[in-house]
Amino acid sequence: MDTGTGVLPSQEIEAMLARGEIAADTPPAPDQVQPASLDLRLGPVAYRVRASFLAGEGRSVARRLADFEMHRIDLSAGAVLEKGCVYVVPLMERLALPADVQAVANAKSSTGRLDLLTRAITDGGTEFDRIAAGYDGPLYAEICPRSFSVLVRPGMRLNQIRFRRGQAVLSDAELGALHAEQGLVTGGPAVISGGLGFSVDLRPASGDLLGYRAKPHAGVIDLDRIGAYDPAEYWEEIRSDSGQVILDPGAFYILVSREAVHIPPDYAAEMAPYLAMVGEFRVHYAGFFDPGFGHSEAGGTGSRGVLEVRCHEAPFVLEHGQVVGRLVYERMAGRPRRLYGADMASNYQGQGLKLSKHFRVI
Repeated sequence: MDTGTGVLPSQEIEAMLARGEIAADTPPAPDQVQPASLDLRLGPVAYRVRASFLAGEGRSVARRLADFEMHRIDLSAGAVLEKGCVYVVPLMERLALPADVQAVANAKSSTGRLDLLTRAITDGGTEFDRIAAGYDGPLYAEICPRSFSVLVRPGMRLNQIRFRRGQAVLSDAELGALHAEQGLVTGGPAVISGGLGFSVDLRPASGDLLGYRAKPHAGVIDLDRIGAYDPAEYWEEIRSDSGQVILDPGAFYILVSREAVHIPPDYAAEMAPYLAMVGEFRVHYAGFFDPGFGHSEAGGTGSRGVLEVRCHEAPFVLEHGQVVGRLVYERMAGRPRRLYGADMASNYQGQGLKLSKHFRVI
């Protein structure tokens, strides 16, 4: 078994399941284990709450739910989580982490592309999505649909968790050396500062389709239906040849990075939000990039990053080539036995501008 420092690979996650350090009353499905993360499953009940909250030091989520609960929703036959509302759903998985293992959670790619804000909370937690080493207790998902109401059922997987032993984030010098050896990015210069910079592509190689903007009054999306929905009913196409787009406050956009990147098998990456001082917008909902993403060993030739963009207080002009995010690379504690895009279903290997898997490709 691998016992090194870094992000734990699939085989270590499987060993944690076998030892009961990750447990669930409903046995996990084999495909829950990803190369460097574990998919988390919704339980059978959702709590509609008055506001988002953290448990806080020394307090449990169950105790805080008693303060903020408005009503409970049985998910067993399927139920709609409405746009603009906040819900807390106990997850099927619970943790009994070793003292040297911490965890971080994040939305899955398809969750982020639906503007479905999903964050993990824990007993005693003072941060979203961050789980302290040695944590022993239940897991909960806070879910806030921002653009579309969604139909959910128990067992659906909206977020995922990644386990770390120690810290193995690459310094800029180490990242530069890895890029010099493997060519981590194509289609643009390697901007390395606190990670590998991502810029936005607003001058497509062909055509004038820059991205999509969520329509404000669209219908419900059943998260079990793959390739079922007409994009035109939910998204407005953004077309221009000007190399820029004006972001509207409160609107949600799907754009794409100018660069194609890859993640070597011995590394994992996480997309970090860029500094707020660059503009009144946020890029980053689904942040995990698994070993093998876009990599030749996993059948890839580089994959561009889909950018989930929400504008905040003021309209903002986004320009072609503007740096909007960064990929932070970490060493794996061991090479995963399976890579993203190889020997497993991977919806977004080799991607360009692409909506979530729920929409038909036209």
